[in-house]
Amino acid sequence: MTTVIHTVGQTRNTSGQVKSCSTSLAHVTSSQYLRDKSNLKSRKLTQQSAFALMWLAGSVAVAVLVAIVGYVVWLGAKVITPDFILQPPRGGMAGDGGISYTLLTTFYLVVLTVGIATPLGVAAATYLVEYAGAIRKHRRLWSRLIGIARLGVETLAGVPSIIFGLFGYALFVSALHFGFSLLSATLAGACLILPVIIRTTEEALRAVPNSYREGGLALGATKWQTIWGIVLPTAAPGIITSIVLSVGRVLGETAVFYVTLGGSYRMPTSIMSSGRTLALHVFYLATETHAFDKAMGTAAILVLAIILINLVINLLARRLNRMMKG
Repeated sequence: MTTVIHTVGQTRNTSGQVKSCSTSLAHVTSSQYLRDKSNLKSRKLTQQSAFALMWLAGSVAVAVLVAIVGYVVWLGAKVITPDFILQPPRGGMAGDGGISYTLLTTFYLVVLTVGIATPLGVAAATYLVEYAGAIRKHRRLWSRLIGIARLGVETLAGVPSIIFGLFGYALFVSALHFGFSLLSATLAGACLILPVIIRTTEEALRAVPNSYREGGLALGATKWQTIWGIVLPTAAPGIITSIVLSVGRVLGETAVFYVTLGGSYRMPTSIMSSGRTLALHVFYLATETHAFDKAMGTAAILVLAIILINLVINLLARRLNRMMKG
C-alpha cells in the first residue's frame, strides 16, 4: 500500500513538475511573441521611413527636372516659330535670324561622331569581355597591356571635357592641319564619348548569361559566331543605352566643340567646313549678343530634342528587348 501511495505521489509530483514547466514555457513563449511583435513593428516603421525618404528624394529630383525644363521651355516658347526654326542665323550683336543651319550642323556632328565611336567602342568592349580573359591567363605581356587599357578607359571616363577639347585642338586642328572643321570636332567628340560606350557595353555584355555562350558553342558555332549571333543581340538594349548617353553628351557639349568646330554660323558645305551646334549657338547668343530670348528659345529646342531622342531610342530598345525574349 505504501508503495502504491508513493508511486501515486511520484505521479502527482511528476505531473506538478510538468505543469510548472508548461507554465514557464508558456510565459517564455508569450514574452518572445511580444518581443517579436515589437521588432516587427520596428522593422515595418524603418522600412516605411526608408521608402518615404526614397520617394521624397525621387520626387525632389523629378520636381527639379520639371522646374528647369518647364522654365526653359516656357521662356523659349515665346520665340519659337516656324521662321525661327527654318531661317538661318545671321551675324551681328543683335543675334538675328533663326537656327536652321545650327540644327543641320548638330545633326551632322551627332551622326558622324556616333558613327565613328560606336563601332570602335563596341569592338573594344567585346574584346575586353569575350577574349581578354582567356588571353590574360597565358600571356603576361598581353595581360599587362590589357590592364593598362582598362585603366586608360576608366581614367578617360572621368577626364573633363575641356581636356578632350584641348587635345583635339592640339592634334587635329594644329598638328594634322584639319583646322576648325566638322572633321576635327567629330574626332575630338569621338574621343570624348568612346569611354562611355566601352564601359556601358562592357556591362551589357557581362549581363548576358554564360549559358547562352555555352549553348551556342554546344550547337557547333564558333566563338565569333556565338558572339555575333547570340551575345551581341542579347546585349543590344545595353548597347543602345550607351548610344543614347553618347548622343545626349554630344548634343549638350560645348567645351570640346568650342575649340575644334570653330563656331561659324554659316552652313557647313563639307567635312572640312566650320559650323555651330545648338549648344554653341546658345552660348554665343547668351554671351556675345543681346538676344537672350532667342538663346532661351534655342535652349528649349535643344532640351526637347534630347528628350525626344531619348524617348525614341528607349522605345526601340524596349521593343528590341521584347523581340529577343520572343
